[in-house]
Amino acid sequence: MIVSEQRTHVFNDNFFYQGPMNQKEKKRHKRWTPEKSEEAMIQGIIEGSPEAVGVAVIRLNCGCRKMAAVDRDGEPASKVIMYRDRAESICDKCKEDNGAYMRVTEQFIHWMPPEPEEARKKMIEAKVLGIKTH
Repeated sequence: MIVSEQRTHVFNDNFFYQGPMNQKEKKRHKRWTPEKSEEAMIQGIIEGSPEAVGVAVIRLNCGCRKMAAVDRDGEPASKVIMYRDRAESICDKCKEDNGAYMRVTEQFIHWMPPEPEEARKKMIEAKVLGIKTH
């Protein structure tokens, strides 16, 4: 597997934003957890980002994924990593549009223990993913 690094440090300019979530999507969001194939990447990102409190995981409709560590203020704590399981590189569509937010199917933050308090988690999710929870 070859990992493609992107040298962007912007999360909140519609980069990961999927739009407002309805109640059903909010419930699904709370259950999302990393897949086995994502866990090693998450651990690698965390090891290289000592100030990280979590890793944003963005799944695209093509099977590619974007991941990046976030700090306690919702700022990037690592570079954005794009990869695709069992592939030598990301797909042609992602190479073309950089994994456009319109193709996001799922997104969540994998929190590191100890997890931030609930209010801070909500702030970070809103800033990084565009998810507003009440």
